[in-house]
Amino acid sequence: MMKLMNGLLMVCLVLALPLMAAGASDDLFQRAPWFGSVGASWYQTEGDWEAESGLGIHGKLGYSLNAWWDIEGGIDYMPSLSERDADKLNPDVTPLDDSTSALRLGVDVLLHLRPDANNRRFDPFLRVGPAVTFFGDDMKNGKTQLGGAVGLGMFYHFNDSWALRADAVMNVQGKNSETPALIQLGVSYRFGAEKYVAPEFLVSAGPGDIDSDGDGLFDKDEVALGTDPYNPDTDGDGLTDGDEVFKYKTDPLNPDSDFDGLTDGAEVLTYKTDPLNPDTDGGGVSDGHEVIEDDTNPLDPADDMQKFTLLIEFDYDKSFIRPQYYTDLEPVVKVLQRDPDATVRVEGHADKRAKSTREYNQRLSERRANAVKDYLVKHSGISAANVTAVGYGFDRPVAPNDTEENMQKNRRTDIYIKKGTP
Repeated sequence: MMKLMNGLLMVCLVLALPLMAAGASDDLFQRAPWFGSVGASWYQTEGDWEAESGLGIHGKLGYSLNAWWDIEGGIDYMPSLSERDADKLNPDVTPLDDSTSALRLGVDVLLHLRPDANNRRFDPFLRVGPAVTFFGDDMKNGKTQLGGAVGLGMFYHFNDSWALRADAVMNVQGKNSETPALIQLGVSYRFGAEKYVAPEFLVSAGPGDIDSDGDGLFDKDEVALGTDPYNPDTDGDGLTDGDEVFKYKTDPLNPDSDFDGLTDGAEVLTYKTDPLNPDTDGGGVSDGHEVIEDDTNPLDPADDMQKFTLLIEFDYDKSFIRPQYYTDLEPVVKVLQRDPDATVRVEGHADKRAKSTREYNQRLSERRANAVKDYLVKHSGISAANVTAVGYGFDRPVAPNDTEENMQKNRRTDIYIKKGTP
């Protein structure tokens, strides 16, 4: 029995080498690794057993390590295996008085042998693993029979969530190494897969061209772009990857291509703003700030607030303003001196570095926004009640934090001024 198990394991490893070389990681299996199966079983006993073959039910729970390897636990229950006639048994075997039952528990490793990694509809596999079977009556080969199993099977996927499944397994078990067979037929479900994939598993667009998620991009092009070929909207912004690439020219990997605070989908579908221009109306305030904070029209420049963006650098972990930046604040002070009834919003922002923490940057941006507020109140004479200071940490960048120049843009203080009532 051990030689047979070891032999099949070696076959699995040999067959797996070219598959792993082709790439074993797959986003679907990383994001939705758990799957389950239920169905009917046929337990085929040997001809000299005390019990006849019979029907049962089974359930399985598996975990995908990647696109090729699964670990799976299973249970088969055969509630009624009829007793076999005494004349069919060896003389030294005591016949059963009545039917018996069987409960089989097993753990298997599955190796998938898909002929085409891009087409998962037909999904053959090998399986191998230990098992234990408990019988309701004492059998010649033992009431509890330890052993192992080798087998093969096939998934037929309707989509990434649902599949039909068939298994054929040879068990080697008990003290006499008996070899009953197990045939299983059922349905399989991958938990959570429906969140990431389109209902149809494959859409053929021509010879050799596949668009699995139906977003208008071939899978091979999505791999080159870095998008998910099984998710039509990789960045979750409300626009399909294909529309972002071909129609709107936005970034399918960035839900906010122009860093204005609105998702590309919201700009195109709801507000009719330009997802590639952070200030569609050219009024001086970003589309996102107009919609989220100001309740103004991002398509009308006349209602934009007056905005000042200051790249004030503070000492490390400090929130007082260096004297060298007083001249940068002077234009803001003069505007407020001319309009003491104006309302002001001071927003502090931070960049995001490898060791940045959300809590620390949030507190620091709040302290620095309050430092600017205190300066304006002191030097302009405006009432403190008219000035609001908030910090956003690194949650509202205006550029990706990928260069020192961009990170400096994100370490900013934005001041928005709304004119007082005449």
